Amino acid sequence: MNFQLTQEQEMLVESVRSFVAKELLPHEEAVDRADEVSPELAAEIRGKAIAAGFYAFNMPEEVGGGGLDYLSQALIERELSKVSWAVHVFVARPSKILMACKGQQIEDYLLPCVQGEKVDCFALTEPGAGSDANAIKTRAVRDGDDFILNGSKHFISHAGHADFAIVFAVTDSYEHNGRKRNAVTSFLVDRNTPGMTIRRGPKCVSNRGYHTFEMFFDDCRVPASKVLGEVDKGWEVANAWLTAGRVMVAANCVGQAQRALDVSLQWAADRKQFGQAIGSYQGVSFKLADMATQIRAAELLTLHTAWKMDQGSMTDGEAGMAKLFASEVLGKVADEAVQIFGGMGLMDEGPVERIWRNARIERIWEGTSEIQRHIISRELLRPLLR
Repeated sequence: MNFQLTQEQEMLVESVRSFVAKELLPHEEAVDRADEVSPELAAEIRGKAIAAGFYAFNMPEEVGGGGLDYLSQALIERELSKVSWAVHVFVARPSKILMACKGQQIEDYLLPCVQGEKVDCFALTEPGAGSDANAIKTRAVRDGDDFILNGSKHFISHAGHADFAIVFAVTDSYEHNGRKRNAVTSFLVDRNTPGMTIRRGPKCVSNRGYHTFEMFFDDCRVPASKVLGEVDKGWEVANAWLTAGRVMVAANCVGQAQRALDVSLQWAADRKQFGQAIGSYQGVSFKLADMATQIRAAELLTLHTAWKMDQGSMTDGEAGMAKLFASEVLGKVADEAVQIFGGMGLMDEGPVERIWRNARIERIWEGTSEIQRHIISRELLRPLLR
């Protein structure tokens, strides 16, 4: 692997970094305090992202997206994540599984999402099925040319802004290695579909303004033409997106950790105690050294994994390693930043307590650290346990 970025990639990083500083960071504190992003601000950010050419950078060029390789996508994610999710989410990355759209679905869902005319949300998680996605209970029963959906979802990010949801429901079951497994189908369900109710979920301390929602389906009738992919093949649609998503979460974690280090360095140079900058004391300077070393390791692991995705050789375990390591490094770095700032690290006048709060969710969503360890260890042992 060549660790040197191309000139185009370096220019891309600089452009995104400038966009974040000018168009996103000025809004972060107000959004966090209000726990809300106004429709006007959301539209403003979306419009500026489209004008800058950053919108839908994760989607293929043939459908109007940025057409970037995974390594370049990871570099963008690293820079965008230096501001909270509540703000940078409007530089939209439509769900890649929309590439499974066919026929009229392309015109109704895929292209409008790429063009910024519609917004999607990903509805998989349920109250009784978090890490164990196979345990979902939302069911879809065939009724002529329709499916009838019944069940519920929760922790559905961004559903309040979405025009439609990509909903996963059980449509059949089968035996696998002596165990009953669910056959799942994904559906494109419009926001105004009768029988679907969306309401705000519990408040989260991480990423204030980036809300999660609950969704309820009560005899919700969805035409068979809204099946995304094939009936009973929903996991095939989801898994390609979920695995790649973990690498991008790792890149997000690297960016957040770098921001935590940057503000800690400045504080260590400016803050005086006992007549000296606190960075001159080993108790602080060694923390900074460890933070920088851990971030560098997480960054190299993440970018190498993204590069392997581009080569078509990345495994689920490698994606899990990137997500696991980078999210746990972020947790350590954010905690050390609070310690370096002392009491001021917990005050909401500065960004450190916000970085610290936001960091905690990264070890949970897109697969907990425990799930990543399970995926990694299973991949390591598989050749030996056959």
